[in-house]
Amino acid sequence: MNSPTYFQNTLTHKKEIFVPIEKGKVKMYTCGPTVYSYAHIGNFRTFIFEDVLRRYLKLKGYEVVQVMNITDVDDKTIRNSIAEGLSLEEYTQKYTQAFFDDLEKLRIEKAEYYPKATEHVQEMIEIIKELEKKGFTYEKDGSTYFRIEKFKEYGKLSKIDITNVKTGSRYDADEYEKEDVRDFVLWKKTDSENGEPTWESPFGKGRPGWHIECSAMSMKYLGTSFDIHTGGVDNIFPHHENEIAQSEACTGKKFANYWLHSEHLSVNNHKMSKSAGNFYTLRDLEEFNPLAVRYLLLSAHYRTKLNFTLEGIKQAEATIKNYNDFRNRFEIFEPVEKKDNTVIEKIKNSEKEFMLSLDDDLNISRALGYVFIMIKDVNTAMTENALDREAKIAVSNFLAKVDSVVDIFEKKELAASNEEVERLIAERNRLRAERNFSEADKIRDKLLQMNIIIQDTKDGTTWYVSN
Repeated sequence: MNSPTYFQNTLTHKKEIFVPIEKGKVKMYTCGPTVYSYAHIGNFRTFIFEDVLRRYLKLKGYEVVQVMNITDVDDKTIRNSIAEGLSLEEYTQKYTQAFFDDLEKLRIEKAEYYPKATEHVQEMIEIIKELEKKGFTYEKDGSTYFRIEKFKEYGKLSKIDITNVKTGSRYDADEYEKEDVRDFVLWKKTDSENGEPTWESPFGKGRPGWHIECSAMSMKYLGTSFDIHTGGVDNIFPHHENEIAQSEACTGKKFANYWLHSEHLSVNNHKMSKSAGNFYTLRDLEEFNPLAVRYLLLSAHYRTKLNFTLEGIKQAEATIKNYNDFRNRFEIFEPVEKKDNTVIEKIKNSEKEFMLSLDDDLNISRALGYVFIMIKDVNTAMTENALDREAKIAVSNFLAKVDSVVDIFEKKELAASNEEVERLIAERNRLRAERNFSEADKIRDKLLQMNIIIQDTKDGTTWYVSN
């Protein structure tokens, strides 16, 4: 944590130095999936940005406590479960498990807590009771609403202007159009005869509105005030604006200090939609290495729009292969005894710039540029047999940092021992010296089947494991 960290704070529209509430510890809330269907690549663009953020904070030495909610009750989950004749729990469990399977495939680190909305309804009721006591709510047609004109700072995150909002203009829907400002529902009257899930409350039988869920779950696990709240830019309004209003109206304290939002993802330069035929879940991309999806989604700065294409995944697969080929070649390279301070200086400079790039609002695209500069320098040093022991240690230390954040290394186990590989290469070299090239090529092909790449140089034959 020697160098300072800066984040672009959506709340202030400024790049600010990061100072956690508790020294050495970061409390972070990330808006999780609504489990009415499979998560799509737009969702995972945000989840992977949050994964890089989490990993970076840990690399800086912070203890990270992350909460990611599972929204298993809202308009969509209720609508779909009723349509399929399943209980809400039965319906959402399928997509909850699919979400965790996808996290594993994409190497997204697990958060400390994954609270489900349906398991925290009582906490939501307690917040609404406190808001009612303080005069921030009103009841209409059996539902309870938050009166936004009562919260004087409403709009401070999204910069929405509420001066012309008509008093009592309200929304029952969990989600609504951007910039359409109305009082939002905290507790919805439900029709249990239609199969809607219903809970008992002081406000009558019903179920919570979508916005109150995140306030209740974040404050239960992180406290009334915490460090970082993240999500996609589409969450800024109304969801995150409403979270701030109801949370700060309830507690009288600042809800979250830093708000970080990832930009939209488009597909082939168009908005992703099922009707356009450009809607992808991870299951639609099974022909590709999931780490290529991970790499493509993390490779652009989180605050820049990202255009997702199938060609882009193919390019990401090639990048991953090149990275892993380099890693495997590097791991078996025997360093020379001589010292080469020039190589070490280049490596340490790339490592320093890698960290400084991440310090600068998590600029992963610039950070990756320094990884590739290091790879080029080290490949040259290995080819020229100029990588000494001290330099190899420096590269290993740098790669450990890269792996801790980027995590695209696929280490393959050798199908044979090093001794067996060396024996086959020696036999091939003997056959080549005897000009028996056909038999030598058979050994080369055998080595290829074992994922061994050989390179003939003026200093002899080298080999490494291919991915």
